[in-house]
Amino acid sequence: MNFIFRGDEMLVRDASAMLPDDAVCDLLGLQAKSLHPVWLGRDPDCRTCHVARDVEPPPGHAFRKLRALLSELGDTAALAGRAFQVAEWVRTHRYCGVCATPMIESDAELCFRCPSCRFVAYPRISPAMMVLIKRGDNILLAQHATYATARYTALAGFVEAGESIEQAIHREVHEEVGLKVGDLRYFGSQSWPFPHSLMIAFTAEYESGDVRIQEDEIADARWFGPGDDLPPIPMVESIAGRLVRANLPGSSEGR
Repeated sequence: MNFIFRGDEMLVRDASAMLPDDAVCDLLGLQAKSLHPVWLGRDPDCRTCHVARDVEPPPGHAFRKLRALLSELGDTAALAGRAFQVAEWVRTHRYCGVCATPMIESDAELCFRCPSCRFVAYPRISPAMMVLIKRGDNILLAQHATYATARYTALAGFVEAGESIEQAIHREVHEEVGLKVGDLRYFGSQSWPFPHSLMIAFTAEYESGDVRIQEDEIADARWFGPGDDLPPIPMVESIAGRLVRANLPGSSEGR
């Protein structure tokens, strides 16, 4: 099973989500040393790599956005996400970040070691909070400013150095929509390979404040209640989609 990435795109067969076989790797000139194991010490046939952005797909294949493929990959989606994160880690750790010496890949664990200064680099994981705010029978959904056509979803943001998840929730909610919340309840988590996030989702109860959006982060934020027509929401394969669907208000529930 070969996961071949070009930027944030993955190589698949035309009009499908089927992965390329070994013959395609040969066509692309990918040698064994270019392909890295997705899991160390198990399933050696599951490999991953990044190719240059100017690489063209072989006949009968296409590079497609990984985000768009998730709904088609089924049980392979989580594995594709891990493969992307491993390939991205390999791509960005060819040299030591301390002394610029070429890194050496460990045979014992998934890490790179610097032979000069002994610096060790593991695949990066960036924790991010997500929170759906509830006020009685209403939920707050927001459209992020960085995606002009984005669906309406829960608030989200990265955890900063020195913060707990809970502190990040209170900070991000106040910064992005000017509200205070309480009664935080854990919902679930999901590895999200864009490029190396761990999404940790909660619900929270509205406490006070009027919606005041941070315009460089949020394009729109509105309360939706029973009987309201909902805007487009995230795909069900994402934790954001599951979080919103699990808390749909009143008569809209199960939509």
